[in-house]
Amino acid sequence: MPLAPMLMTPAYRFGAATPWGGEGLRMLFGKEIPDARTGESLEVSAIPGLESRDENGTPLTALIERYGELLTGPGLAKPFPLLLKLLDAKDILSVQVHPDDEYAARVEHKQGKSEAWHILFAAPGAELVYGVKAGVTKEALMEASLRGAAVEALLRRVKVKAGETYAIPAGMVHAIGKGIILYEIQQSSDVTYRFYDWERTDAQGSKRELHLQKAFDVTDVNAQLDAAKETPLGGGRFNLLNEKYFGLDRFFEFSGVLPADKRRFAFLTAIKECRLQWDAGKMTLPAGRTALLPADGYELQLNAPAALLAYPTVK
Repeated sequence: MPLAPMLMTPAYRFGAATPWGGEGLRMLFGKEIPDARTGESLEVSAIPGLESRDENGTPLTALIERYGELLTGPGLAKPFPLLLKLLDAKDILSVQVHPDDEYAARVEHKQGKSEAWHILFAAPGAELVYGVKAGVTKEALMEASLRGAAVEALLRRVKVKAGETYAIPAGMVHAIGKGIILYEIQQSSDVTYRFYDWERTDAQGSKRELHLQKAFDVTDVNAQLDAAKETPLGGGRFNLLNEKYFGLDRFFEFSGVLPADKRRFAFLTAIKECRLQWDAGKMTLPAGRTALLPADGYELQLNAPAALLAYPTVK
């Protein structure tokens, strides 16, 4: 018997773990955030200590153990490949970079981390750090980083607006600027190397830990990308990205059939309230919530005024 969509309950990163966070996820989506410095809602997560759960409180890893490849699709159960977050940047995040699979496996014994951002809200003038300026060498970046604030002059900044999508492959220097709420799809990894944290200090006057040598090891100073261009797929569905590890589609005023894909699971996130119906039931997906769609799932009748669908790349 096919598996029904699973409405997921997120885990949160907040407080001292996200000093740049705010209350944007509550204001935009009505989320019951734990405090006024809530930076991340981990919508679908198998990260230890930060697992999302289904409506019955069952952690994602337990669901994978129970259903195996019926849930994930062939070869995708261990390790679970993707992590989905919503982020609120009341203040700018640290300048950081992520390793690829080879470096992460060798040094951290974990998966690498490539990711992408879809902008949900951007205050006037909001921007990202999106790579370094053309012509900056790794040696120049290293020398400036060792002097702290000197690195700011080498960073490439791009102004952003709601609806734009940005791929961040492993090795690309990046930071989310203040006044941005976004959707992030990424490899299931918590490996982050900080270059620079804008000289911030905590209540005790301490700065956050940096990881300069590892950051220099993995940085690709030639990573120069632009916002992704969407491709219409018909009927109110648009493809935003087809990356090495994941794909991302957008629904706008969509009403139609969403078939199951036995090769892989998918994450359906409502930007505006969506409705799902299938042979054995139905679901209302509130704005800001995510349903995990099993690989061996039902064919869905989807009514989606605005939604995002992420899925792992399979051959």
